[in-house]
Amino acid sequence: MSAGAGSGRAPEPEEAEAEPEEAEAGRDRTPPGSAAPAPTPSTRERHGLTRRQLLGGAGGGVVALALAGLAGYEWPHPRPAPVKAKTPANEVQGMSFVSRPDLRPPRVLIRHHGSRLSGRGPSNPPYIFLAARTYLSDAESQPGLMVVDRRGALVWFRPLTTLAPFDFQVQEYQGRPVLTWWQGKVVNGYGLGNGELAGTDYKGLLEVRAGDGLQADLHELLLTSRGTALITAFARVSADLSSVGGPSHGTLLTGHAQEVDLATGKLLMDWDSLGHVRLDETYQKYSPGPFDYFHINSIAEAPDGNLIISARNTWAIYKVDRSSGRIMWRMNGKRSDFAMPGPARFYWQHDARPHGTARMTVFDDGATPSEERQSRGLLLSMDEAKRRVTLLTAFEHPAGFLSANQGNVQLLPDGRAFVGWGNQPYFSEFAPDGELLLDGELPIGYHSYRAYTREWSGRPTSPPDVAARGNPAGGNIVYASWNGATEVHRWVVLAGGTPGTLGQVGAQDKSGFETEIAVNSNEPYFAVVALDASGREIGRSAPVRSA
Repeated sequence: MSAGAGSGRAPEPEEAEAEPEEAEAGRDRTPPGSAAPAPTPSTRERHGLTRRQLLGGAGGGVVALALAGLAGYEWPHPRPAPVKAKTPANEVQGMSFVSRPDLRPPRVLIRHHGSRLSGRGPSNPPYIFLAARTYLSDAESQPGLMVVDRRGALVWFRPLTTLAPFDFQVQEYQGRPVLTWWQGKVVNGYGLGNGELAGTDYKGLLEVRAGDGLQADLHELLLTSRGTALITAFARVSADLSSVGGPSHGTLLTGHAQEVDLATGKLLMDWDSLGHVRLDETYQKYSPGPFDYFHINSIAEAPDGNLIISARNTWAIYKVDRSSGRIMWRMNGKRSDFAMPGPARFYWQHDARPHGTARMTVFDDGATPSEERQSRGLLLSMDEAKRRVTLLTAFEHPAGFLSANQGNVQLLPDGRAFVGWGNQPYFSEFAPDGELLLDGELPIGYHSYRAYTREWSGRPTSPPDVAARGNPAGGNIVYASWNGATEVHRWVVLAGGTPGTLGQVGAQDKSGFETEIAVNSNEPYFAVVALDASGREIGRSAPVRSA
């Protein structure tokens, strides 16, 4: 365990500069214990991801793309050329808005199921959070951070076209809700970037940086009640890989779990897999390039304050003593301390989360390579005293697809489970017994690393947006929107001969991200006023001239 420095105040995310094409992975490491293979000394290595690599996907068309995922994202193998896929004529890939022509988010389709609910799923939490990315080289829509409601209507969108977005959700900082996400470059299956925090006004609050010469990885950004962030990071070291079929002087990737103080940026903890998990625990087959034997992909807090760490490539979950770094137990994998009956076993998993002392959720990818017929969200019963794990519920998509990488399971207070299907373009909500209640999808070729449903109240400081166009039937069509505002209930339209002489000419309830309002007025200038559910004015646009 070690301490260091990092972090600082961030610019607003839309103003953040793009990472250079070549980014530094971190310092070479020496294993702190004898349990791991001894690396040989090397100099600090530099590497990065080109635009071509960032967009690289699986070859063979859209279907193969959806099944295989982003080439090299979770396992090393040769990268094919970026995929070009034509959108079917009957599929609308993206959304567009007259009042915000700069925003082109991918469309989100949501279907509600569940016989017990008359075909309509629960309405709470009201919003869904996605970090939309694409494998397509000629995508029509922008990648970025998305909030949608349970009908699929857009609430807020921030394009991130030069930095990859991951793990977008709502957390709490200093007693207040904040948006958190990771952004940066993706290389060899992990991230080189920073965590970001933004307030209810969508303005940047903090940038979370890794310490000790590393860069924050995409897999985890978890805020704690201590005012800290738990983050993942990867480091390259030189090591003897002959035991796994590699060279005696090869390059190994190790996984780091770091805790960073949000206020000061000070590194409080740095747990390195290399000092605690041996090379022979891996299930990953050697291939040329940095050998990712561990692949840390989630960190959570156990009820006793210690850490729960998931490693994809050892098929194992580790409970780690927060103070000493000692592994307290292993669940699953080659050295499991728990009896794992067949249905409770998992493979290439993601997102391990304890729920009290007796339950654990895990996203069981089951691939890649394939070990199961389909991916599953798992709710497990865990008896730490008797060292036994049993399956309580498996949340399975009726399509039966395999997620090659990524994915998460969010357990809601009433027992429902919200599942993000990783590199597949789907997210789903299930009843406690596994019945499908809600099914959402992004366009083919898009995906979200994780998906969440949360409460949220957004209050942007920027004014509403408006555009007006002549109506062939007479008068004008006014287009009103306010990116991120969650309290708008009704729009009032103002019109006049000059920007300073506007009066009310129409009104209409909000009907989505952008509301179209037909008015009889032929005045040249228009503006809109946003009202909340009580009829109180909460925002007013600048006047615009009808086009």
